[in-house]
Amino acid sequence: MSKIALVTGANRGLGRNTALSIARRGGDVVVAYRGNAEQAGEVVAEINALGQKAVALQLDMAKPEEFPRVAETLRASLRDIWGRDSFDHLVNNAGHGEFTPFAQTTPAQFDGLFDVHVKGVYFLTQTLLPLIADGGRIVNFSTGLTRFSAAGFSAYAAAKGAVEVLTRYLAQELGPRGITVNAVAPGAIETDFGGGVVRDNPDVNAQFAGLTALGRVGLPDDIGPMVASLLSDDNRWVTGQRIEVSGGQAI
Repeated sequence: MSKIALVTGANRGLGRNTALSIARRGGDVVVAYRGNAEQAGEVVAEINALGQKAVALQLDMAKPEEFPRVAETLRASLRDIWGRDSFDHLVNNAGHGEFTPFAQTTPAQFDGLFDVHVKGVYFLTQTLLPLIADGGRIVNFSTGLTRFSAAGFSAYAAAKGAVEVLTRYLAQELGPRGITVNAVAPGAIETDFGGGVVRDNPDVNAQFAGLTALGRVGLPDDIGPMVASLLSDDNRWVTGQRIEVSGGQAI
């Protein structure tokens, strides 16, 4: 029987790559998305074409008051599509970035980041916990920017630092159920994250490439397969860890 993973922000970027990587390894996927149902449907179709089951699930990480509704929708999909009352893996990927110097960062930008990356992750995981099977996996996306610094990302990095602390606490508290919890910290990646600043700004791209041991910035294909492998039974003894996937950035 295939394992079922719920990936937030799975309609684009690293979430999409992670969802497809899970499917390529024989997993089924709940493709959670905020607003672009067409993109989510395309990912579902690609997963189906790989021979795996998938369903799209609308989810706004900034609206925890909607999480109980999301859980009930998920419960119905698990029953109707898989004949199950639980899923196996939760990948908290969804989020956005703000590329703004510290002195110009506004309370609205700060709150927007913490609402999605910290409060959203905290309470979504709490709400879905009864549906996660014993022996399951939780992966929280962090960032290389919690270890090294780059001007303009202070609020984003602070939010991800909170996610890393939360990851260790969840690993401790969920350990009795056999659920592992880890944080994956990508380095600079060519996606539309932060308005595509790494992908589309040649100066920023070159700056991060110059700081990276492997001589380039990352691609989605450098991240998704790693996350998919972390969900496997081979990594059952890995928990409470921050795992950086950056090509040796700023080492």
